[in-house]
Amino acid sequence: MPNKPSWRKVELSLFWRTFFLLAVLMLSSTGGWLQALRAFNAQPHDLLAAEQTASLVNLSRAALEHADGITQVALLKTLADQEGLRIRERKPSDSFKPMALTHDNQYLHEIIRQRLGPDTILASDVNGQAGTWIGFDIHDRPHWLLLEQRPPPVLPEEKTWLLWLMVAVVLSFAGAAMIARLINQPLKQLRYAATRVREGDFLDSQLDEEAATSEIREVNIGFNRMAQKLASLEQDRAVMLAGISHDLRTPLARLRLETEMSVTDDVAREHMIADIVQLDATIDKFLDYARPDHVHLTPINLHQVVSSCMYAVQNHHELQITMEVPEDCAVLADEVELARVISNLLENARRYGKTPDTDIAQVNISVDIRRRHVRLKVRDHGNGVPPAQLAKLIEPFFRSDTARTAAAGAGLGLSIVDKTVQRMGGHLTLQNAEGGGMEAQIHLRRASDLGQKTEQRLQRPAIKRQLPPGVEADIQKQ
Repeated sequence: MPNKPSWRKVELSLFWRTFFLLAVLMLSSTGGWLQALRAFNAQPHDLLAAEQTASLVNLSRAALEHADGITQVALLKTLADQEGLRIRERKPSDSFKPMALTHDNQYLHEIIRQRLGPDTILASDVNGQAGTWIGFDIHDRPHWLLLEQRPPPVLPEEKTWLLWLMVAVVLSFAGAAMIARLINQPLKQLRYAATRVREGDFLDSQLDEEAATSEIREVNIGFNRMAQKLASLEQDRAVMLAGISHDLRTPLARLRLETEMSVTDDVAREHMIADIVQLDATIDKFLDYARPDHVHLTPINLHQVVSSCMYAVQNHHELQITMEVPEDCAVLADEVELARVISNLLENARRYGKTPDTDIAQVNISVDIRRRHVRLKVRDHGNGVPPAQLAKLIEPFFRSDTARTAAAGAGLGLSIVDKTVQRMGGHLTLQNAEGGGMEAQIHLRRASDLGQKTEQRLQRPAIKRQLPPGVEADIQKQ
């Protein structure tokens, strides 16, 4: 079965679509008005032509009735040569075709019969000769009058109509552009504000609440209230997580100290201390997730950051890491935050990416360098993740089936990675690698010069409410 051709869909912005529709509407309206004026002008023109024809017939008849024989001959010749009127006697043997009544000649029928009498004959063909034939009597003798169809006179060429046509077209397009801009400007502002809200920047997403039109004003007011509500919810979430984490850390520290001093059984003490350490690590995850969303982006050496993360886990026997990162690879990022992202991915691979037959997590770190972006790939060789769960791995507190059975955790590791990468202007992609295992891809902006002094700051609204004592200090330490 032959494949159907796939037509590429033409994508137009809302401004151009509105502009073209308005331009077509205006040009169509102009054409309609021209046709209407033409129709209104046609009726007086037809009426005037019918009046002139009737007057011409009356004048010709009157002139012939009061002229002698010699004068009639000269008059007939003059009318034929100069006026295009041919008058001859109507014979009984003449065959003619009556003129059909149409929209174009209805005034001619009415006026001729009113001015010359109801018995006047109008014919479109006499003895095979087509034309406008009018039958009337001169001294009770029937005659035919033939109006010759002369071509219109050739007038000097006028370009005024072309100039006015161009002016009308230009004004139509200018009006369409102005109206399209007025219509789409509030939508453009709304799109920008929605983008800022999506990125978490609620402070720069305020719309004009004093717009001229009531509908736009109501939409702007509703959007601003929604952004304020989202900012409030974000602040409440951060304060709650930070407060809970801070309040739990102090009793955990006391509990660990008491456990080390009071429990005499070494095995029980070690298990209890391990549980407390795990709880403390979970609290750290909560603090990471509740950290204010602001980062300083500077050009950093990706090779050095990855090397430092590998050095930190070099004595971990459950990890075998290979790195293929050029020494001069530079990205725009926050060095501390990027190191935290890579460490989280290595820890995630250590927990859930172990090779089944060796019980060791083999991790490959590599990069793809593009013109404007760098893609950092961290791949393990474990069992991978069911495709249906891939999209949920970055959701807070979600853990796959493997994660539930392999180790205990808060389910925030990949959520923190995704959130941190977004703060640095990049994005995270998770997928199952060919040959087994899961691959995390971090897309960051490339920095062309490590020596440049410029610093880029991406910030989102920080927590403005009063934090519990010590909570802000705990967050800033992370």
